[in-house]
Amino acid sequence: MKNFVKQFRIIVLIGYVMTSCTSTNNDSVDSYLGFDIPKDSLDTFITSKMAEYKIPGISIAIINDGEVVYHKIDGYANVEEKLPVTKQTIFEGASISKPVFGFFVMTFVEEGVLDLDKPLYQYLEYPDIAHDERYKKITTRMALSHQTGFQNWREDDEDNTLKIQFEPGTDYFYSGEGYQYVTQVLKHILNTDDAGLEAEFQKRIGKPIGLEHTIYIQNDYTRKHKAEPYDENNNRVDWQNNYWVKKEDSIFSAPASLHSEPIDFSKWMIAVMNEDILSQESYKELLKPHSKVPYDEFDVRYTLGFTNIKLPLTNVYCHGGNNIGFTSWFLLDTKKDWGYVLFTNSEFGEQLGQDMFFYLLADPSKTKLYVTLSIFSILLILVVVFFLKWVIRRIRKRKNQKI
Repeated sequence: MKNFVKQFRIIVLIGYVMTSCTSTNNDSVDSYLGFDIPKDSLDTFITSKMAEYKIPGISIAIINDGEVVYHKIDGYANVEEKLPVTKQTIFEGASISKPVFGFFVMTFVEEGVLDLDKPLYQYLEYPDIAHDERYKKITTRMALSHQTGFQNWREDDEDNTLKIQFEPGTDYFYSGEGYQYVTQVLKHILNTDDAGLEAEFQKRIGKPIGLEHTIYIQNDYTRKHKAEPYDENNNRVDWQNNYWVKKEDSIFSAPASLHSEPIDFSKWMIAVMNEDILSQESYKELLKPHSKVPYDEFDVRYTLGFTNIKLPLTNVYCHGGNNIGFTSWFLLDTKKDWGYVLFTNSEFGEQLGQDMFFYLLADPSKTKLYVTLSIFSILLILVVVFFLKWVIRRIRKRKNQKI
């Protein structure tokens, strides 16, 4: 992420002055800065990256102007049996579950049955952390923006015990445990179980948006069409005997258990771009920065589920996902109605997702790259000139004051 943010920070300042240079046709997609990128060039790039990272299978969709304009499937859902990835192939979304869950939570906030700033224990006491009274300060806002002080997972510690590492609300630490506390509270409010919460998610989010196969708890369809997972060495993961797979199977795991594929997931991304389902006020709460992510020299914030890179002239929100054998990535700009999402059954989907952005930032052809660099150089020269003029005025002013 550090390299991603650093490169993004430098390149994005090249400018929005070029965003209407060209228009998309059926044979190309719009880059982030508005240039046309031929689809065959994009196909070649993705294929080469799959070979570089040894990614078994991938499914990706790109959104321009609030519509899916590119969808590519490639590779194998099952390498050993030579079963290809198809349009029906389902992947684990891993942590891109979090922004979708934050979106879901805001529907309860709008109804007034959940208050972002009311301590969660006032809805439901939590015996797992009752030994530390500080937990009574934890709110939904803190949980969704990773300010609870919880570990990511209690299993990260040898004693397998949930702990609070700092005063809630005073720092940032990425935690799936916080999301699961909110899940327990929602089930309590609804007087339901995990299956009931899944049904409520489909009622509030899935059906209104038109999601067909985006779920937190697997069903017969997803189990039948799900890709097989592969580790960093391209070896098939023995998921049937994997601890984490067993733990999350058949439960609503808010931070990690979402299953989907790009066309379906894109519907949710477009809903966010269009500000559907939620009110404008709810979107402000959902997307505004709530906590600062500790990246040196870069202003990276976390909202109520999204990673937000604070850069001028942008409204970029993104998130990666990493479960064993499945990795994913999405990025969208709510003002440009532009974005993309990809799912892989490998350990390198997040890296590919970041690589994809820099490929999609501007047209990769040298001609337009040179134009871009030329304009950037002119802008840089103008900045230097204005800075020098400012320095000269300051020096003259000081001299006059001494006289």
